Amino acid sequence: MLIGGPKKKVIQNIKKNLEKGDFNAKAEIGDPVFSDEDRKKALKRFKRIRLNPVGYFFRSEFAYLFVDGLAHRLNKAIKVEGLENLKKVKTGAIVTSNHFNPLDSMMPRKVIKKAFHKNIYIVSQDTNLAMPGFIGYLINHLNILPICPGAVYMAKTFKPKLQKLLSKGEYVLIYPEEEMWFNYRKPRPGKSGAYRFAAEYNVPVISCFTEMVDTEKVDNAEFYNVDYVAHVLKPIYPDPKKSVKENAKEMAEKDYAQRVEAYEKAYGKKLSYNFHPDDIAGWRGN
Repeated sequence: MLIGGPKKKVIQNIKKNLEKGDFNAKAEIGDPVFSDEDRKKALKRFKRIRLNPVGYFFRSEFAYLFVDGLAHRLNKAIKVEGLENLKKVKTGAIVTSNHFNPLDSMMPRKVIKKAFHKNIYIVSQDTNLAMPGFIGYLINHLNILPICPGAVYMAKTFKPKLQKLLSKGEYVLIYPEEEMWFNYRKPRPGKSGAYRFAAEYNVPVISCFTEMVDTEKVDNAEFYNVDYVAHVLKPIYPDPKKSVKENAKEMAEKDYAQRVEAYEKAYGKKLSYNFHPDDIAGWRGN
């Protein structure tokens, strides 16, 4: 599903990032750029939206009706494998997955719905709160937990909210790869934040990898439609005998190794970061 306009420049940016070995660099174009004042305004607006409980309830219900309707439409295009790996998960958890589409949270969302009959919370960069159009509306009215680089905000707002959600048995999606690379099939090494939070709050990481399967149905001039397989991998637990720093490093390495293994099994080839046109799922270019 094409979201956000033509992708030729985005794919060129992905190539450049791979050549530099920068797996967490931005590839999208036209994303909002925030000053400190912009950041304050976006977070204030996000908070204000939720201060009107009646209005927010109806707008949020509409947002979820749309997402549920879209998920229902795509239901046949989303398969889930490995759900049995979650049988022993009895607490809240950090959920990780590869990041390749503005709506790719539908895959881990379906996993959590099927396994635990709950909605998922999504950690999102604060700049996404300023996204234009309907995507921006969704981001501001779904179960979003904004994250921003400010130390005070992280210590006094983000981390207490995250801890509260996890202690209540909720599931919080964090993309370790950080930046979205449109329809990029391969798993990328991630940042440590998701694993540091899991270790600090003593919850498991529910590790997921979404496989993309090309179809022959044309989406637009650049892409064919793709189907999805959400692979649920083995949950990763912090070791109580180790420090948060040690756990974060080891959990990140295990998660990446699992996603690499899932990629190689799904696509039948060894992972290499040499760019090939087939790395971009559904791409009709060359």
